[in-house]
Amino acid sequence: MSPGWQKFGIKAEFVERVKVKMKNPATKERIKGHLEGATKSDLQDRTKVRRWVKTFAKILNEPITETQEDQLVNFIIAQKIDPNNMLHLLKLYTMFK
Repeated sequence: MSPGWQKFGIKAEFVERVKVKMKNPATKERIKGHLEGATKSDLQDRTKVRRWVKTFAKILNEPITETQEDQLVNFIIAQKIDPNNMLHLLKLYTMFK
């Protein structure tokens, strides 16, 4: 079974690069800082999610095309993430570990 992100056209090479970069504690904390206080409705707001995707791409030094940006935004919104729900966070963690 393929990971959920592949159904959105997100390439495995991209995910692997991001996973490696996110292991850097400074990078991880910088990204977490941007998401601090994010709510379920924030994570369903296409404009906010798009802004975060662009910001995180810059932080991770990952140039992304408009198509990749759309794929990432669509993927994040489709997950219906509630940052206050531990099961949602565990699901995301296992998807990318």
